[in-house]
Amino acid sequence: MFPFHLMGGKDIRAVVEQSRPELVDRVRETYLAHHRGETVNPNSYFLRFPEKPNARIIALPAFLRGDPGVAGIKWIASFPDNITRNIPRASAVLVLNDFATGYPFACLEAAQISAARTAASAALAAERIHGSRTAARVAVIGAGIIARNILEFLASLRWSIGRVTVHDTVAGYARRYADHTESLGYPASVADDLTDAVTGADIVLLATTATEPYLLDPGTFVAGQTVLNISLRDLGPDVIAAAHNIVDDVDHCLTAGTSAHLAEQKFGHRDFIDATLAQLLLDEVALGRDKPHVFSPFGLGVLDLAVGLEIFTAGRGSGRVTAVPEFFAEVERW
Repeated sequence: MFPFHLMGGKDIRAVVEQSRPELVDRVRETYLAHHRGETVNPNSYFLRFPEKPNARIIALPAFLRGDPGVAGIKWIASFPDNITRNIPRASAVLVLNDFATGYPFACLEAAQISAARTAASAALAAERIHGSRTAARVAVIGAGIIARNILEFLASLRWSIGRVTVHDTVAGYARRYADHTESLGYPASVADDLTDAVTGADIVLLATTATEPYLLDPGTFVAGQTVLNISLRDLGPDVIAAAHNIVDDVDHCLTAGTSAHLAEQKFGHRDFIDATLAQLLLDEVALGRDKPHVFSPFGLGVLDLAVGLEIFTAGRGSGRVTAVPEFFAEVERW
């Protein structure tokens, strides 16, 4: 019990690359466990900085029941200005706690875990909402690490995609993303205009660093289009109101100035929320094809726990975890 363990990002990335379909299954199981009330997932805590209003560090504590149960916390920094230095926006660690004693037993580099659980969630939602693993065209808005991971997860699930069109405010990033897309076997092109990228796409992936809405026209998307609102704050309230909306957790998603939260504040109700992803997975709710379908996942800490534990377990089995003997100074009371 008492050896503490460390697992670095490169080893985590290696495990992810070998187990993407399994991680999607793990995320599916965790959504359903959350739906059954088998988790404890408090509100995230946001540490903000007056001198850096667009930056934040977020604490996501959670508990997942099971055999064994596991508790833990992800501590993730989001500093959007990092991209001007060509370094990732997000950095994170995940601490896992033994449920029998409360002792932490592992610390994992968690930017890779966070990206993997986000990508697994997006891939799961895309298939359920779109209805298949075939799309004539996918539009990617925001050519960063999250968007890259999502495409890699789609590829690992053997999606058939006719073309990927990518748009980013930095043309060089869009070009690199397009090159990576083609290395995965999908034709790709760069769109200089955001509207051109979105028009005609079966699936639109929003994965930007936007802190406030810039897509304000309720006619931006068309009926039946699947919109993965991963960055959460790109869409104005009227766009949300004009769509069928799917979230991971209603109470969590309607906080922290997300597009859905702004819609609630503007309209004074939550009637625009049609379902959670778990309800769709269980066929408890059927969505019409008369509007766009917008999936807005706030990102549940319990998903980080589930994915982190899966990766940690695989990492121990393959020798990718480092034990730290005598990390705890006292392991007996007397």
